[in-house]
Amino acid sequence: MSKSYPDITRRITGHMRSLRKDIPDVMQGFGALAQGATKDNALDKKTKEMIALGIAIATRCDGCIGFHTEALVKLKTTRAEFTEALGLAIYMGGGPSVMYAADAMGAWEQFGGAAE
Repeated sequence: MSKSYPDITRRITGHMRSLRKDIPDVMQGFGALAQGATKDNALDKKTKEMIALGIAIATRCDGCIGFHTEALVKLKTTRAEFTEALGLAIYMGGGPSVMYAADAMGAWEQFGGAAE
C-alpha cells in the first residue's frame, strides 16, 4: 500500500477543523504552543522543522511526517539538507526509522521537493 502524504495531511486538516469547533480551548492552546515553538529565535524555522521531522520519523507519525515535510519544501530546503536530516533520524531511531525515513522521502517527492 502506497501512502499519499498530501492526502494524509488534507484528511487530518479536515478533522482538525472539527477539533477546533468541538474543543476550541484545547486547540487554541495547541496553536499557541505551536506558534511559540516554531517562531524564529536562536534557531530558525527550517532548523526547527528538521528537528520536528526527525521526531516524526522516530515516533512513526505519518501526519507529522507529512506536515513537516511540506513545511520544509515550502521553506526551500534542499534535497541534500532533507536527506541529511533523514540520516540523523535513522541514526537516532534505528531500523524502524529507516522505514519511516523512506516514507518521508516519498512525502518529499509528493509535495514537489526538488530532485537536485
